[in-house]
Amino acid sequence: MKTLFSNVTAVLMDELGTVLQNAFVAVDGTAIAHVGTERPQGTFDREVDGTGKILMPGLVNCHTHLPMTMLRGYGGGCDLHTWLNQYIFPAEDKLDARAARAATGLALAELIASGVTCYADMYFFCDEMIEETLAAGISANIARGVSVFTPDFDFDTFYATKELKALVPRWNGCNDGQIRIDASVHAEYTSYPAVWRRIADYAKEQGIGMHVHVSETKSEHDECIGRHGLTPAAALAKEGVFDVRAIAAHCVWCTEEDMAILQEKGTTAVHCPASNLKLGSGVAPVPALLKQGVNVALGTDGVSSNNSHDMFEELKLAAILHNGVSHDPLAVLPMDALRMATCNGAKALGRPDSGSIAVGKTADLILLDGQTPNMTPCHSVVDNVAYACGRADLVMNMARGKVIYEKGDFLTLDLDRIRSEVEHYAMPLMFGKE
Repeated sequence: MKTLFSNVTAVLMDELGTVLQNAFVAVDGTAIAHVGTERPQGTFDREVDGTGKILMPGLVNCHTHLPMTMLRGYGGGCDLHTWLNQYIFPAEDKLDARAARAATGLALAELIASGVTCYADMYFFCDEMIEETLAAGISANIARGVSVFTPDFDFDTFYATKELKALVPRWNGCNDGQIRIDASVHAEYTSYPAVWRRIADYAKEQGIGMHVHVSETKSEHDECIGRHGLTPAAALAKEGVFDVRAIAAHCVWCTEEDMAILQEKGTTAVHCPASNLKLGSGVAPVPALLKQGVNVALGTDGVSSNNSHDMFEELKLAAILHNGVSHDPLAVLPMDALRMATCNGAKALGRPDSGSIAVGKTADLILLDGQTPNMTPCHSVVDNVAYACGRADLVMNMARGKVIYEKGDFLTLDLDRIRSEVEHYAMPLMFGKE
């Protein structure tokens, strides 16, 4: 399939922050074949008139838990640890593979409709997530979260690490890299050093990445210091957790020393502003992380703690929150936030072929309507996308060169089937009601 976007405003997300007016962007198969202001030679299977529209790289959601979509709005009004122990963990115990598949389908619909072309997930029921994601057409880094509360951990026999070991040969690199498998230490407070060390060693042996929660709450951060005499980032780094490509979700309470560790190790801090605000966890020190040279990406977290997978909402929060907290309107610029949502996320997930618009890059692209009331007038395309754009402005989502969503229609998902499974199976299973 050859597609040409003509007369479009293209936000390239290159190092210069180029916005190309009246651009022509051609896609051949899964890759971008032409970017410029002159029409390319040749014929195309489809031409999309981009007049009044904005083309940009698809958004990258670097931290979520898709099957937790079944828990949207459940157990609200609690701090993180009360919410987890009294509501979330008991409900998760009822989740089975069929319900997880339905929840994943629902989550994928929400992601796709808010411009996401790639996501990173840490959870279980990974096979079901992967199968649904392959069918939906977007890309994913899937990590089997590992929590260990008993002292007799054995990497070869523990159920979660056995699942991880099975996932790598089965799925890592599947469909020309659409799926990548990462290792995961859930968090410092849900296991202990021997576990971290062994999982880190496995990640290095297999050449895969790492996904871990770090310093999400003050109590987590302080109690880790009490246990180990080190912050979570320092304790995990000591055991080699960040010796591979790694993403550290939240980083709300990271110290300057922690930031130096992340920068030295090349670890990405994943900013989840909505979830951290809702749970009262705090605000990650994003301006300081950026100043330290840490790669910062964006994530929604699970909708159980955010209530939404809307990456445009996350993008706006990232663009404005720190200016208010620091009383500095220049603390995070609109282009900084756009980078977190696109090219920084692609870098975090080991996908250098995505996150920007350039010849040879994967055609993960979204088309936005720049003429809706909330996008008009336009003095700055970048400012409008960061501050004014919403998922209602999404015209098209193209993942890996294939249009998967257009003008409100899902082209790779059976939304009626998904809704039926959620309503008639997953909800009764988990909550005893339809």
